Amino acid sequence: MNKQYIAKGFGILLGLLFLCAPVLAQEYPIDLIRDNIYRLTAGNPVLAQEYRIDLIRDNIYRLTAGNYCSVFMVTEAGIVVTDPINKAAASWLKRKLAQRFGKPIRYVIYSHNHPDHTYGGEVLDGVGINFISHQLAREDLIHTKAQTRIPNIVFKDDMTLFIGDSRVHLRYHGTNNGRGSISMLFEPASVLYVVDWIVLGRMPYKDLQGYDIQGMIDSTRAVLNMDFEVFVGGHAKAGQKKDVRRYLKYLETLYDAVRDGILARQDLPTLQKEIRLDTYRDLAMYEEWLPLNIKGVYRTLVDESYLLMRPD
Repeated sequence: MNKQYIAKGFGILLGLLFLCAPVLAQEYPIDLIRDNIYRLTAGNPVLAQEYRIDLIRDNIYRLTAGNYCSVFMVTEAGIVVTDPINKAAASWLKRKLAQRFGKPIRYVIYSHNHPDHTYGGEVLDGVGINFISHQLAREDLIHTKAQTRIPNIVFKDDMTLFIGDSRVHLRYHGTNNGRGSISMLFEPASVLYVVDWIVLGRMPYKDLQGYDIQGMIDSTRAVLNMDFEVFVGGHAKAGQKKDVRRYLKYLETLYDAVRDGILARQDLPTLQKEIRLDTYRDLAMYEEWLPLNIKGVYRTLVDESYLLMRPD
């Protein structure tokens, strides 16, 4: 069947779901509705391209574009935008910023190198607008000939951006997902934004392609030492520090279960059958993605830690 017609059909179905959401919410919890919409669109964000702007706290707002999220900060001196996501989302956001706030964009910050977060940068570009990323993210965008605006400001370990009466602390925590993935702490609002390697209310993505599980654990431990009140991720739900702690516990429990299974000479199918982490079954995509999460950790431990080659 033609993919164009499939996409249109899903688009109509999802449109009806969103229109009916207020009515459905009278009978079913809104989180259940949201999670089932996510199940329909997981892996194909284009099919869920609904745009929305929500106030998170003080002068920090979240853009939702289907299954993707970015944040922006509005100050008297101008606006700081994060991941453009794609051309369509960036175009919609640019119009809304002009209509609602009447302030110019001053900075665009990329969270990391992946195209499903950095594409569309050229739409937000203009005179006097600076694009910022970690140096590894910029290098990768150049090496891979990414068709988006290449950052003109980079940093190695950390950087603080001052604009108006606000500031953004950018920090690199080491390898976790992709290249040059950073945390962004918006002050004084006390909002932390991290993309992909921390996800609240949903399982980590499928088989963790492009992820470093130990790096995810180390980076998440590091941000928990930071002072923030609200967490916003590049996907799924916003939350608080306690929610990030729970996410970290899931990663640690998953890692330990797979590692101990490998050391006990269990193969991957056995691990996928026997490992159950039902304390976290409330997370969206738990049943669908737990076996894939196990596969991703298994692959990392076998390919990078060489666990199957140990003589002990």
